Amino acid sequence: MPDPARLRAQHRQRMSWMPWLYFRLKPKDQAWARAWQAAVHAELSALEQLVLDPDCFVAPEAHLFAEPHREIHIGPGSHVAAGAFLHGPLRIGAHVGINHGATLDGGAQGITVGDHTRIAAGVRIYGWDHGTAPGALVRTQPVRSRGVRIGRDCWLGANAGVTDGVALGDGCVVGMGAVVTRDVPAGAIVGGVPARVIGWRDGSAP
Repeated sequence: MPDPARLRAQHRQRMSWMPWLYFRLKPKDQAWARAWQAAVHAELSALEQLVLDPDCFVAPEAHLFAEPHREIHIGPGSHVAAGAFLHGPLRIGAHVGINHGATLDGGAQGITVGDHTRIAAGVRIYGWDHGTAPGALVRTQPVRSRGVRIGRDCWLGANAGVTDGVALGDGCVVGMGAVVTRDVPAGAIVGGVPARVIGWRDGSAP
């Protein structure tokens, strides 16, 4: 029979990589899991400028960085999986899923993510960009930031990218590996590099 302490440790690791399981725990596991998450929240909040709803889940293997005036807000029922990199300013709504290996880097203007949106593994969202004017090294040029806005009930597929200045309308879907460089209308399905509308969630033709 496996050691109960080792089983619990394995269960914590499983939730770190598949954090939706945290919200499906059996009653007998909820007390220790919530105490564990409260300790994770407290440790992170002592070091970074975080506003974490008590009902959100943050894997201890996630990387959250939020300096003063670059806060990270995470709403109830949302989760951040292991290996995710979050750099404020970020405002994450309720019931948002940020899966393993995702990157959200807010720049100066920040990233907002609406309620019920799903961000799959390996997604990259940048709220800033480098200057690229000719005649000067890229590394010496000013960084600019317009921010990124992602609506409610969106789904960003694995390894998709979103560049600075883009707004994604409510209910849109971004295909796996797509790179979004312009605004996406509500309800659109986009794919490709650069991403373009390939369908609509209501089934109408593109």
